[in-house]
Amino acid sequence: MPRPSTTGRAGRVRGAARSRAAARSHGAARSRAAGRVRGALAVLLAAVALVAVSACAAIPTGGAVRTGQSLKDDAVSGVDFRPSAPEPGAGQSAILRGFVNAATGAQDNYAVAREFLSDSFAQKWNPRQSTTIRQGDGDVEQVGDRELTYTLSASATVDSDGEYTQAVRPTSSTLTYQFTKQDGQWRISYAPDGIILTPASFGQVFQPHALYFYDPTYRYLVPDERWFLARSSTSTRIVSALLAGPADWMKGAVLSSFPEGTQLSLNAVTVDNGSAQVDLSIEALRANTVDKVRMREQLARSLSSVATISSVTMTSEGATFSVPDSGGTSAVVNPDVDPRPLVVAGSAVGNAAPGTGDVAKLGGGMSDAIAALSPRSVAVTASGTDAAVGDDDGVFVVQSGKKPLRLDARPGLVPPSIDDQGFVWAAQASAPRSVVAWSFRGEQHPVSSTLPDGQLVSFQVSRDGTRALALIDADGGPALYVMAIVRDSDGTPTALGSPVRLQAADGTAVAATWVTDLDVASLGQTASGPTVVRSTIGGQATDLQKPDGSATQIVGGSGGALLLRMSDGQVLQSAGGGWDRTGITASVLGTQR
Repeated sequence: MPRPSTTGRAGRVRGAARSRAAARSHGAARSRAAGRVRGALAVLLAAVALVAVSACAAIPTGGAVRTGQSLKDDAVSGVDFRPSAPEPGAGQSAILRGFVNAATGAQDNYAVAREFLSDSFAQKWNPRQSTTIRQGDGDVEQVGDRELTYTLSASATVDSDGEYTQAVRPTSSTLTYQFTKQDGQWRISYAPDGIILTPASFGQVFQPHALYFYDPTYRYLVPDERWFLARSSTSTRIVSALLAGPADWMKGAVLSSFPEGTQLSLNAVTVDNGSAQVDLSIEALRANTVDKVRMREQLARSLSSVATISSVTMTSEGATFSVPDSGGTSAVVNPDVDPRPLVVAGSAVGNAAPGTGDVAKLGGGMSDAIAALSPRSVAVTASGTDAAVGDDDGVFVVQSGKKPLRLDARPGLVPPSIDDQGFVWAAQASAPRSVVAWSFRGEQHPVSSTLPDGQLVSFQVSRDGTRALALIDADGGPALYVMAIVRDSDGTPTALGSPVRLQAADGTAVAATWVTDLDVASLGQTASGPTVVRSTIGGQATDLQKPDGSATQIVGGSGGALLLRMSDGQVLQSAGGGWDRTGITASVLGTQR
């Protein structure tokens, strides 16, 4: 087993920690030599007990605070594992298991793991090619005199670019390893590239970081989550990935302000006194003044998850990079909504106050116009002046001061979605690829996609307008997909990108919703009650507590909260690990952008 050694969160420096640990050890030795029995012996016994429990040297929790060294990069955070080296005389099976376990120690480019490899193969093995998160223990089988297989059940993978892929269901995989004798000891002469980690180890040695790109209007910064080792090179990995561009599935929906071909000129980002110094290749000089400001904003937002960084300075080939001294762009990150749920309650349509249930009606005659349609679903733009309404006669657009306009009369339409670029999205439940984007004037624009067959249950556009979320009831059960939205230069939607599958709630598919710019949620119904799963795009999924009763709608609320409408009309809100009643009763729970 690897021996975990806690190194603390960002801002604690390993060098200073070792100095304090060494000082304490030296002080204890002098105490023993001086014969100071009771106090010193108690401290010594406590230290021995701590080592016995943790099998590691930890950062002291007592003693005076000392000034650490100046950081040249972001501080190491999380847990620093110290895996065991090969034991003399170990057999092939023990060497293989030791090698797999040693993948927790990334220090010195996985130096300990390479000790399990033959000299001729050690530098050929590429641990950063991929990371596989396994469930349970792997099975080792001898298939030849010098060949073993390792069979595991994979729950997720991370590729060399840091992109996380959740397995829809655990997938079995068998890897082959070859052995040779070196100086009388068994060593691995061939191993697949990449490392294997348990979920617990992965969560301790890898951390998520969002890269930020612009939507085509430059009104929003859109996240692209990646996972990188919690090492001192994290800031360099983040910037390198940012310069390489968005994940393949997001291409066509988001933009980068960096001129094509821009790279890190020194292959490293340095951090000094909280300032990240990013030296870019000469291509960066092609950017105009506006793009330079946006470049800095992309860097600042993408590096904001590194605790040791508070500002960003750009240079090019070591020369000063002239950027206006402004606070950044006006682009919005993770747009929020009114904390009051949007509801249809009787003849009133608007935002309801928790506790009282009083409804502040939508203005411009919209409340009365929507209520007159006997709506089954409502989605309102961020301005509150435009709404997409679904009823028994189709899909309508309702605008402030105007009469409702029916856009789509096809039968069996799912609840429509609306974006802030002037389009209402509609699709038939029986045909997931029947998506049409309607302009508010009634012009239809078919949107091509490669969504799989099944029964479309839910279709919703993200608040930044760059991605769409689709829930399909397929033969194998509920399937949840996120896709990029590709638009013409005038903003007209033309296509949906390749679907990326996320974990969906069990049971009969009921609905899905955007929660934040990175999180989505899906609702299912089983015999034992509703099931709710919250999934991070490019990250992990969490099963939420089951609410009592039967749920009919799920909507993303303010501040990342979730809202449920139960079959009796009661509106619940996620709170901590459970659900609280809001005191609001509604016939329809609406979606706010």
